Amino acid sequence: MKRIAIKELMIPLNEYATVFEDATLLDAIQALERAQKEFDCTKYRHRAILVLDKTNHPVGKISQLDALKALEPKYKEIQENDTKSHFRHFSRMFLKSMLEHHRLFEDALDGLLKKASTLRVTEFMHKPSQEEYLSEDATLDEAVHILIMGHHQSLLVSRKSEIVGILRLADVFAVVFQESRALKT
Repeated sequence: MKRIAIKELMIPLNEYATVFEDATLLDAIQALERAQKEFDCTKYRHRAILVLDKTNHPVGKISQLDALKALEPKYKEIQENDTKSHFRHFSRMFLKSMLEHHRLFEDALDGLLKKASTLRVTEFMHKPSQEEYLSEDATLDEAVHILIMGHHQSLLVSRKSEIVGILRLADVFAVVFQESRALKT
């Protein structure tokens, strides 16, 4: 693969959807909507929000899936009790029976959405592990490997000890397959 530096692909931190630790789920969703409107429309839209501490250092990430799961706290309990299967290989019928058995999303949608205005992002955000950080000088090959092996949707990009951006799987995917098209010509 052509040598492409991560700093060329990353989204700078100041262009990404962010909220502070005291924000609510509703605040986070609004920040995501604002970032999507302001972002370069020739690129993939943002699908996550970074949570920052008071010093503007990322301490968490919220994906669209995290936001939906936060509306129904029973999912956390179910997933904590299921350490092996992650329910990926079950039939729709079984999953539907779980929905009924655990009485998931029993409240009306408007009640769940009201909850979004009180639920703090620190209660459900994903705290990045050391494996989710990558130097801005890393190679594309290294990034692809970390994304695949870690099943990550994005990586935090650092310059020395400072987080300067985020590398998204969608952007890496686009570059890799643009390169493959260039090889055909």
